[in-house]
Amino acid sequence: MTDRAFSVVRAGALTTVQDLGRAGHAHLGVPRSGALDGPAAALVNRLVGNAPEAAVLETTLGGCAVRPRSTVTVAVGGAPCRVTVNGRPVAWGAPVRVPAGALLDVGAADSGVRSYVAFSGGIAVEPVLGSRSTDLLSGLGPPPLTDGAVLPLGRPTRLHARVDVAPQPAPPAELVLRVTLGPRDDWFTPAAVRAFTTRAYSVSAASNRIGLRTEGPALERALTSELPSEGVVLGAVQVPPDGRPVVFLADHPTTGGYPVIAVVRAADLPAAAQAVPGTPIRFVAVRHR
Repeated sequence: MTDRAFSVVRAGALTTVQDLGRAGHAHLGVPRSGALDGPAAALVNRLVGNAPEAAVLETTLGGCAVRPRSTVTVAVGGAPCRVTVNGRPVAWGAPVRVPAGALLDVGAADSGVRSYVAFSGGIAVEPVLGSRSTDLLSGLGPPPLTDGAVLPLGRPTRLHARVDVAPQPAPPAELVLRVTLGPRDDWFTPAAVRAFTTRAYSVSAASNRIGLRTEGPALERALTSELPSEGVVLGAVQVPPDGRPVVFLADHPTTGGYPVIAVVRAADLPAAAQAVPGTPIRFVAVRHR
């Protein structure tokens, strides 16, 4: 076994391998997947000297702990959390040297939901359809981390960044999602469309990598007939029979049979990845550009 690897000591609630995702396969029924907070994943890669497409760990709420077999440079970003090496606090949001055999512990999120852990050289699991991302919906890519698993690392090609701490946006106190109405907003009553863009919603605890579920006013449909399944995109806001909007995230299905009332601007989706249950949500209608 190569020494360019790390073993998983504590897998956490849900820790997956993610990169830029496997775009271009929706016609095969394969979601894009990839890091939900793309800017955070890109930043930690840059801090350790990796290319933007290098694979990282994405933790969920509870963090994780790993033990590298050789000395590596790591960076942790995204949701703020306590980071230690062999029990000693080290910097969050900056490159950190972790000696061979040391325990890197990424703690529970202090705020936000998902932290990202980059290793110099990147995580070198076998790619599937051009990506190393875990897809929870289809099962493609490596499985979520489990205690005792060993993951390979690539060889570093560049020096890490020389910074003390890299600034990162705070998790949202209020999630403002700009939306373009359609393509099926006409399936809802005018009162429902007004409620969607003027009433308050909040993040549901049932949210996951597939979709951000909401709690709030149920949206009444004007058409109650069945909608034939049709393609859906990242950021689509689908409304299931209970009337509560669901924002599709990276592991979303590529087709759906419930009407899509709007689509969220791609630039607003990283904040959705860090919105804890109970976070207020406002959907703001904007004109298509």
